[in-house]
Amino acid sequence: MSIRRYTASADTTIVNAFKADLTTRGTGSNMGRADVMEVFSIYGRQQPSSSALFKGGASQELSRLLVQFPVSSIASDRNASKIPASGSISFYLKLYNAKTSKTVPRDYKLVVLPVSQSWQEGNGLDLENYRDETKGKMGANWLNAGSSSTGVSTWKNIAGAASIGGSYKTGSWQGSGVTATMKQFIYTQTFGGGLEDLEIDITGLVEEWIAAETGSATAGIDNYGVGVHLSSSYEAYFSTADGNDASPTPGGSPPYASLSASSLQNTDGALTSYYTKRFFARGTQYYFKKPTIEARWNSIKRDDRANFYYSSSLAPSGQNLNTLYLYNYVRGRLVDIPGLTDNKLLVSFYSGSSDNSDATGSAILLYYPGAGSGGKYAVTASRAATGIYSCSVAITAANTPLQTIFDVWHDGKNTPALGSTQFVTASFRPNTFGGQTNTREPIYYCNITNLQNSYLPTQNARFNLYIREKNWNPTIYTKANSDPATTSIASASYRVYRVMDSYNAVPYYTGSEYATGLSYDVSGNYFDFDMTLLDPGYAYAFKFAFYDPELKSWQEQDQTFKFRVENYEY
Repeated sequence: MSIRRYTASADTTIVNAFKADLTTRGTGSNMGRADVMEVFSIYGRQQPSSSALFKGGASQELSRLLVQFPVSSIASDRNASKIPASGSISFYLKLYNAKTSKTVPRDYKLVVLPVSQSWQEGNGLDLENYRDETKGKMGANWLNAGSSSTGVSTWKNIAGAASIGGSYKTGSWQGSGVTATMKQFIYTQTFGGGLEDLEIDITGLVEEWIAAETGSATAGIDNYGVGVHLSSSYEAYFSTADGNDASPTPGGSPPYASLSASSLQNTDGALTSYYTKRFFARGTQYYFKKPTIEARWNSIKRDDRANFYYSSSLAPSGQNLNTLYLYNYVRGRLVDIPGLTDNKLLVSFYSGSSDNSDATGSAILLYYPGAGSGGKYAVTASRAATGIYSCSVAITAANTPLQTIFDVWHDGKNTPALGSTQFVTASFRPNTFGGQTNTREPIYYCNITNLQNSYLPTQNARFNLYIREKNWNPTIYTKANSDPATTSIASASYRVYRVMDSYNAVPYYTGSEYATGLSYDVSGNYFDFDMTLLDPGYAYAFKFAFYDPELKSWQEQDQTFKFRVENYEY
């Protein structure tokens, strides 16, 4: 599996907007239990009567989001090898658009910043009239980060001075570690039509959170979540030099009379309004719409044992390389081979005996980058994952090409010398590249050979895909009891949709992470899938797409494979 999702552990909306009376501000209100969150900026709804056209005197009303995620769960999953190490994984912040009857702004930019102090989610619900004021009770608002029996915790900036509207790491800062360097985590996304979901790669920030969670000595910042709001050029203009607040008694505790007590200095701000963008909160009834951090990584293994090709001048150098894997199962579990230096071993290649039952003769001389002018008799295999090792090699065919080649995995020097340990001897049958005089038009038949009718909601399952060309026509000489060979597709991807409404629960991810790609080995294509990604109690279906290099596009296949995720556990 190459996707894992972590739902928000806390979220809320904080505002300095006017209540229904257009006199009192909702700076003391909390919306931690609302099922949606809201971002907006309203300019000039209130203006001083003495200077109605004076831009600085016009009111500024803002709404911002605070969202926090369970980074301890992410760190635990990494410690348990459920997700890869840093550098091999990406983390995406995902917020989902919530439809509203209100006007949605267009052509604006949202900014995502790390929050710099702890805050409380709270129990407020009212996003319309802001009647759920904290007044010393639990919950963050525009003025305070939270409350407790010991008093109110006000917002403070990273310099320790009093702040409003949240506290964020807005500039470069240095981590607590000895070798920490200056870092900055400011992310933005532009919205054209206004109804888009928010999806931003925040890998760098999440890695800092994980480092702090695991007690790293060289990096890390505490996880207080992120703030999401309009960038400064889209939030409403305000200058403290231009006058006092149009509202003499804005909300909050204690009440503040000056504009600077509830509005933010923003001399580069907008003189127009952006109202209102809503996202689903973690309290929503919609399983797939909750705020999440989505982890994606490429776990594809392309084992060419069944598709090994001799080097050819018809193929570019990269296509002449073949990758082979060794899977070290001990009592049914993958374990690392003990005693290896740097988790590496060597692989040598041999011709077979007269009946091709075993390796014989001398190792084949190999030529590959770094082998030197004289070549080498072995390639290095590295650890790809727990108990899994891989190597890449190109072999040139002799005048009479070998029909079977044996690969010997060992810990010797250049060849399996006397006294070295030979771990595994396997074999493969090489193919040769050849040109064609007609174009290909492949149409495939697919089947998941081990698909079950239903799965448990916490189950991780491996799916094996049988693929062959639809026009495959075996000869009469094919053994009646032999299994038809499967075709391995080098670039294949899956998606999952909910049958009831065709909602794409897991879309095709074919970008740099290739998170929905299929692996293959001698048995064909396969992939792992984590059922926790799906809402239990519904039927779902797999669809597959294969990349066609001639058309330079992905072609979705006709077949659909349905299954159900139960809403109970055994």
